Amino acid sequence: MKKFLALVLTCSMVFAMTACGSSTANDSAASSDSVAENTTDNTESADSYTVGICQLVQHDALDAATQGFKDALVAELGEGAVTFDEQNAQGDSNTCSTIANSFVSDGVDLILANATPALQAAAAATNEIPILGTSVTEYGVALGIDNFDGTVGTNVSGTSDLAPLNGQADMLAELFPDAKNVGLLYCSAEANSQYQVDTIKTYLEGKGYTCTYYSFADSNDLSSVVTEATSNMDVIYVPTDNTCASNTELINNIAQPAGVPIVAGEEGIAAGCGVATLSISYYDLGTATGKMAAKILKGESNVAEMPIEYAPQFTKKYNPTICEALGIEVPSDYEAIAQ
Repeated sequence: MKKFLALVLTCSMVFAMTACGSSTANDSAASSDSVAENTTDNTESADSYTVGICQLVQHDALDAATQGFKDALVAELGEGAVTFDEQNAQGDSNTCSTIANSFVSDGVDLILANATPALQAAAAATNEIPILGTSVTEYGVALGIDNFDGTVGTNVSGTSDLAPLNGQADMLAELFPDAKNVGLLYCSAEANSQYQVDTIKTYLEGKGYTCTYYSFADSNDLSSVVTEATSNMDVIYVPTDNTCASNTELINNIAQPAGVPIVAGEEGIAAGCGVATLSISYYDLGTATGKMAAKILKGESNVAEMPIEYAPQFTKKYNPTICEALGIEVPSDYEAIAQ
């Protein structure tokens, strides 16, 4: 009888240990599944990004830069890997600030600031989220950096749309060698426009031209300023100015009947109201910015160490419609702007 009880007790203990071992194994398996699931979730999260895009205003140049940026980033990261929160400030700097602050609140992974006021708003909103600018002429001027060496050194980098201003001055002199007075038309609220007209003024005066500033605070007084400029100037120069770019029809409706040609800082302005430009491709500029963004998001580059990139090439272009209307002949090395 004692042997029988001992046998039963031994079997019971073995059964209990087996059950316990089974439970531990099941728990381990469940734990492993959970870890695997969490790892998968984290991987998916790490490979999915949200990018906020703040564009100052809608016009051809900025639109092309934004599209180039998006196309390049999708090409680098893959379809579905990036979600774009694209917002337009409709030309209002205060709206840029509102948009930038909303991106910070939403915790986006990167901000594209398209145009100088958008860059300034984004830089003021965060010093942690990576910011890339595009369609920004001079980062040192835009961000108030003295002796700018080409690298911001903070959470900001990007691409510049600055075409050689000495080259633009050469082009103006090539087309209008007999002109005496050049009007510099720009929006005083745009820091990079001020930089461009100040710089090209020096080049033009070195060629014997007399230059006069014609600035306006916003589009409300643009018409009267253009009218004054065309009444007194032989030629007008317009830099890569966003307000002018958004109002080329208004400018052309005054300048062309007055017979005053406009040399523009970029193709979009030249297409709307100018006779010629030494221009870049804003789509290509956006593409370069998108490739920079991909390196940042994939952890391949540190935004603080990335120097500002510039357009690789510049093209002399002319507006055949306005040139014909004003009787202007351009050299053979100029490329016609598509109408």
